[in-house]
This record gives sequence, structure tokens and C-alpha cells, in this order.
Amino acid sequence: MKKHFCLFLICIMPIQLQAQEKFSTIKSNDPHIHYMGRVIQTDNSAQLSWSATTASINFKGTGVKVKLKDERGDNYYNVVVDGKVISKLQPDSTVHTYTLVSGLKNGNHTLVLFKRTEWAMGKTWLYNFEVDGTLLQAPVAKKRKIEFYGNSITCGYAVEDSSGKDRGTGPYENAYISYASLTARHFNAEYHLVAKSGIGVLISWFPLIMPEMYDRTDATDAASKWDFSSYTPDLIVINLFQNDSWLVAKPEHEQFKAKFGDKVPDAKTIVAAYSNLVKKIRDKHPKAQIICALGNMDATRKGSPWPGYIKEAVLGLHDAKIHTCFFPYKDTPGHPNAKEQEAMANELIAYISKNIKW
Repeated sequence: MKKHFCLFLICIMPIQLQAQEKFSTIKSNDPHIHYMGRVIQTDNSAQLSWSATTASINFKGTGVKVKLKDERGDNYYNVVVDGKVISKLQPDSTVHTYTLVSGLKNGNHTLVLFKRTEWAMGKTWLYNFEVDGTLLQAPVAKKRKIEFYGNSITCGYAVEDSSGKDRGTGPYENAYISYASLTARHFNAEYHLVAKSGIGVLISWFPLIMPEMYDRTDATDAASKWDFSSYTPDLIVINLFQNDSWLVAKPEHEQFKAKFGDKVPDAKTIVAAYSNLVKKIRDKHPKAQIICALGNMDATRKGSPWPGYIKEAVLGLHDAKIHTCFFPYKDTPGHPNAKEQEAMANELIAYISKNIKW
């Protein structure tokens, strides 16, 4: 009897081991994960904060889970499987394992966890993925690389708010359908979004301005400096000045008083500030093509001086690889909706296709 029992155990052990091996846990620092964006890696987590930051894996199997913790529970993510957005995830402020997808046909798949919301919504810590199946080699980084510097337009602020209230809270912001993401996907490019709603070049709706933020890994920490050698864009798109255009006309605003006192900045000051920012970015990426863009809100309305300031700054830099591209004024209330973002993308795609060789 004992002999038969031992034989039974020997027979079932391989089956049990196969079942256990079906589930693979992938820690956040595993090279099988491909990250896109300015991500901070530690021994036990990956910190995601910037808009359009992604974590991607390839696997053979039927489902994936992820262990996350959000700073405040204000962030939202798109779950993208095999190139299609299948759901939206809002992680909470406790460590929790979420099922991202299940019941797939057993085969090769790609999963992307895409951060819809900007860093103002807080950070998210990713601890691991769990794959119902077999992990495959990490997605290969795309050959073309773009870096975007921008404000709420680039972040996709209120892009999914159809109420007319122009709400920029988490549920309505979606960088996945901003002109930046649409353009990058069109060219099958890696891309980073260094963007924040309300930010400007000389002045923002808050103390931080782009010349102070552009080189940070953690936007909330002035000492956290980005390693520009770790990501070398072929193309840089700067879409700034919308917030400046409003705030320089608000002498009563606290940030106006803090930046300018009681004197409105003149054209020379405005042009110099823009030129200095572009110089800083050019210094980090001496070989990149740069497009200095503006729009599609009222900074590009008829008669606006702001496109002229950008043209003057670019002209003064004497750099053949620095271009200008202005999006037509949309002439509708609030931030650009999905169709207006798509129109911006089409404009930028056409400009790049005609003028940029990469």
C-alpha cells in the first residue's frame, strides 16, 4: 500500500509543479519590463509620475495582474492590450494587486500600463506584475524618439470632459489622446512628456516654471536631476507660452507680483526668456531637431503677439535645426477636446513629415 501511495505522489508532483509555474511574478526592476518616461527605479518599486509614462511587457498566456500603490488615489491609467485600450484603472492609496486583463486567448500578447494623468495628481509605485503564463522578452525600444515640453494642452487636460465644464481632474484627463501621444504613435516613436498644466516659461499659475522643471526626474524635487544621456531624442517639441500670455496681463495675481513686481514684462524680456529655455534644452541635446510650437488656444488667435515672440527667439538662435509650427486657434471654449487634439496631431504630423528628416 505504501509503495502504491509513493508512486501516486511521484505521478502528481509534476502536474502540481506545472500549475505553480504557470504564474510568473516579475519585479519592478526586471529587465523584461520596458519603461517609457522619466521613471525612478528603486530595489522594490518603480515610481511613475509624469504624463504618458508607461510600463510594458510581452507574455504568452491569458492574463496579467499588477501590484500598485498610488500617492493619493487621484491617478488614472489606461490598460492597453495588443494595441487596444481595454479599460481604465484608478489605483488607490494602499498596496493592492489589480487584475489588468484575464481570459485572453492563450498566445503571445503585449500589455502596456499607460499613465493618463500628470504628476500633479501624485506618484504611483509599481511593485510587480503577475503573468498568467510565460514572460517573454521585453518590448524593444522604438528607433525614433521624441521629447515634448508643454502645459495642459500637452497633458490632455479635460480632453474627455464633454460637459463643457472644462474639468481637469483625473477622470477627464487623458494624455493618451493628446496631440503629443497621437503624433508619437503615428511615427511609431518612443516619447517623453515633460509637461504640467498651468506651467509657463516666465510665469505659471504656481511658483514653478519650465526652466526650473525641465531637467527634473521627480518634478516635485529640485535636487532630483534627470540624466539626459539616458534618453536621446531625435526630435523635441516645445509647446509653451499659453499660460504666460494670460498671466502677464494679470498684475493682481500673486505670481505676477512674485515674478515681475508691478512691471509688465516687455517684448525683449519675453523673447529672452524663451530663447534661454531653448538654449538650455539644446545644450542637453545638441543633435536633435527642435520644433518650437504654440497653440491651439488663444495664444495663436489673430493679432496675438506670442507667435511673433517665438519667431524672434528662434531667429536669434541661428540654428538651422530649430523650427516653428503654430497650431491654428481653435476658437472654442476651454481646453482642446479629443477632436481638437486630433486636429493638432494632424497639423504636427504634416509639419514633421514635410520638414524633419529622421
